[in-house]
Amino acid sequence: MEDRQQRILERELYQIEQIRQLDSEELEVEEVEHGHQSSEDDQFDDRIYGGASASGGYTFNTSLASMHSYLGEVEDTHNRLAFLDGGVILHVPLFYLEGVVLFPEATLPLRVIQPNFIAAVDRALRQVEAPYTIGVIRVYRDNDDGRIRFSTTGTTAEIRQYRRLEDGSINVVARGQQRFRLRRRWIELEGAPCGEIQIIEEDLPLRTPREAVGKLTPLKNLSHSHSKQPLRGNQDHDDSDAMSDDSFESELSLTERKLHSSALVSSYSSRLFGESTSSDENDEKSKNSLHTSNNEEVFRGVKRENYNYSVRVRGLRKCPRAYWPYWVYKMHDSYCLAQKLSDMWKKIVGTPNMDALMRKPGLLSFHIASKIPVSESTRQELLEIDGISYRLRREIELLESFDRVKCKSCQTVIASRSDMLVMSSDGPLGAYVNPSGYVHEIMTLLKANGLALIGVPSEEYSWFPGYAWTIAYCATCEYQMGWLFTATKKKLKPRSFWGIRSSQVADDMH
Repeated sequence: MEDRQQRILERELYQIEQIRQLDSEELEVEEVEHGHQSSEDDQFDDRIYGGASASGGYTFNTSLASMHSYLGEVEDTHNRLAFLDGGVILHVPLFYLEGVVLFPEATLPLRVIQPNFIAAVDRALRQVEAPYTIGVIRVYRDNDDGRIRFSTTGTTAEIRQYRRLEDGSINVVARGQQRFRLRRRWIELEGAPCGEIQIIEEDLPLRTPREAVGKLTPLKNLSHSHSKQPLRGNQDHDDSDAMSDDSFESELSLTERKLHSSALVSSYSSRLFGESTSSDENDEKSKNSLHTSNNEEVFRGVKRENYNYSVRVRGLRKCPRAYWPYWVYKMHDSYCLAQKLSDMWKKIVGTPNMDALMRKPGLLSFHIASKIPVSESTRQELLEIDGISYRLRREIELLESFDRVKCKSCQTVIASRSDMLVMSSDGPLGAYVNPSGYVHEIMTLLKANGLALIGVPSEEYSWFPGYAWTIAYCATCEYQMGWLFTATKKKLKPRSFWGIRSSQVADDMH
């Protein structure tokens, strides 16, 4: 643990040094030709495809944005709370955030100014039951009656870093931990909003036994001469691991192994022993056949009345037992879905190797949900889905249908999927907080259409070191869509990009 903390500290010090170098860089006069810019910034191959830095492309260090250095120096709490059991009921201070949906493992910056939320942070820092923990829920305005509504599904967040300023406000960096259901809420005497929450017990990823499908033929297609030829089905699915008992069992937990074995035995005992013999002579034959087989692992069926069998699970695995085609199982297999989602995400965003996350489909589903550039209502929908496979399938549907970014108010098309850009190591969508304490979740885009700029560029409190921001409104309905960020240093690329508020993005992404 100490080595891990030391590596984190060294990485943060290195990133802080990069920020200082960036700030100390002399501002050089840059000659700008009137008309079209150099093709270097416009060529498709020289930009971020779906958000990944192309070779010889952009120079901005995306890890700087995820540090939230605009909050100033913050102190590490050195507290890492162990995950709580599902079903546990807690009383924690609550943070109501409009336009923000927090997922497990996602980073949440906070600038706490209001006295009631300052009291909430103070309570979290001193509470014993779940130290440094707050509950984060989304609030939204009902489109029908205009009333403020509270979501009933939220995420606990652990305060990792904080700093109390001279004016009494507190800067906080928290990290999402576990989903919860909000049972009830109240205001304490000192004004802190609190709630009774119940931790959601996450399900286990669904796993289809790979040697039960794929190469093996369905039971209804079995021939009586199956012992004379290999039991092969679709030859396109050549997965040598799938036919290995050892490799398969090595991937299973003890509980999964027991469930899998018991399922196989119960399924085949009904088929192998469904017809009982009616005489002592048949019983004797069964005993003799079992004895002469010498516990062989291969089931040799010769006649329906005279079975030579093995009760060992490895023997049963020699028999085909796929009731449905392989693609049916893949629709619900969490690991197959994780592989498909990961491949789609890499094509869109250009994320590097995600093998570690693919081995944990639950974490992958939260990882993608926290970064997928969709509206806040759609993200809340993802947070409320309980089953891992269901959440993965919904995310696949969203990526398949994600084509355009539209204004929520007037449905004006702002950008297309190919305009996505990753300017933070957190992904193409992340949470940032302004000096007034309002948290914005923004998606970053290389290009945008139909937006009008108001005011002059400002470097103050910039979320992206080295860039100045300008407020951007929808030119059609005049709602604020986000900001245009322009580079203030000559060597920074891209020269400009857009940050669009997810709360102002339409649900329809077609």
